[in-house]
Amino acid sequence: MRVRSLLAMVVASLCAHGAWGQARPLPAEPAHDSGQSVTGAFEGWFKNPDATFSLLFGYFNRNQKQELDIPVGVDNRFDAGGPDLGFQDQGQPTHFLAGRQWGVFTVIVPADFGTKKLIWSITANHLTTTIPAKVDPLWEISPFREEGMGNTPPMVRLAEGGPSVQGPRRFSVAMTAKVGSPLTLTAWVADDAKLGLGQRPPAAPAVSLTWSKFRGPGDVTFASARPRVEADARAAGGAAFSGKGSTIATFSEPGEYELLVVANDWSGEGGRGFQCCWTPAHVKVSVSK
Repeated sequence: MRVRSLLAMVVASLCAHGAWGQARPLPAEPAHDSGQSVTGAFEGWFKNPDATFSLLFGYFNRNQKQELDIPVGVDNRFDAGGPDLGFQDQGQPTHFLAGRQWGVFTVIVPADFGTKKLIWSITANHLTTTIPAKVDPLWEISPFREEGMGNTPPMVRLAEGGPSVQGPRRFSVAMTAKVGSPLTLTAWVADDAKLGLGQRPPAAPAVSLTWSKFRGPGDVTFASARPRVEADARAAGGAAFSGKGSTIATFSEPGEYELLVVANDWSGEGGRGFQCCWTPAHVKVSVSK
């Protein structure tokens, strides 16, 4: 079953504002550059091969320009409603980009999770929002194959010939760097290059890449947050498209960082409103002086 992302955001907004059961519509509000809240977005869940479940999360930073750093803790936490079910750090971002970010991390829960809930609470600019997540049949998604055209997410490798990930599975590699010294980041990608119904091939490559800071104590500067993906002369492994894109990251302070790269196919960010087809991958960087 697929879940429309618009529905997911409506539910997220209602839960965040306690608006269930209100008869009057919520008033429209002008966009703001800063000072607004951040709301987690529960994108849905899918079953893993080992019978566990993955809960997929993104978020919506309502600020048009203000990016926020909110450490894991009282202002950025997961709870599950009981002393034996308490959660704190579930791998959520601590750096929040402006706008809507789709399906950037998953939380794995056990096969017997049942009717329990995870609740993600975020306090930004003194405004607190919460979003519940549970394994409800209404929220089951198919993030690995788009129903209809059979589109699948891009495959991503973060080392040439290394392990790959496709779709929103947990995946990360480890690197080291020094403060002020450039770190080269390369992602190798492959895709089926399928189009949506009525969609024409755009001039852009079949896969786009976007890099961002996900966690970390200091600033991360990218030479290009959206590096161009250069196509290989010959697609490998039966893929319709393959290529790679590189950028350089520079870190302002020592510490432990996590970077996020999202690979989108021609369906674009958010998959045209469905929870397919994009692939997030994480790079954990230990930065020394």
